[in-house]
Amino acid sequence: MEEKTYPSILIAEDVESNFLYLKAVLSKLNATIYWAKNGIEAVEICENNSIDLVFMDLQMPEMNGYEATEILKKKFPMLPIVAQTAFAMSDDREKALDAGCDDYLAKPIKSKDLLSVVEKFIKL
Repeated sequence: MEEKTYPSILIAEDVESNFLYLKAVLSKLNATIYWAKNGIEAVEICENNSIDLVFMDLQMPEMNGYEATEILKKKFPMLPIVAQTAFAMSDDREKALDAGCDDYLAKPIKSKDLLSVVEKFIKL
């Protein structure tokens, strides 16, 4: 019998209410959820844990999501990183993808959009 493995998902998000919303939606997946409040923590969590998917807020203190994504993509080129930002300007999407993000979600994030992105990157 094959053992079911559950995904490990990192949410890099400095606003607690946003994190709690994403965590609540993702709880349906039985995923292990990690929380980073800035880019520095996001990099440390990925270095110390086996992460399957990252939701990266682009505007965070200490180290923003663009910088954290660039560092993570150098260390873990296959790690899927999905940008999430309230700044839904057209060039933000391009900047996020240029930094190495694999996809992009504009806030407020709808639960069905969040789950479809997870399905795109993680075989559940």
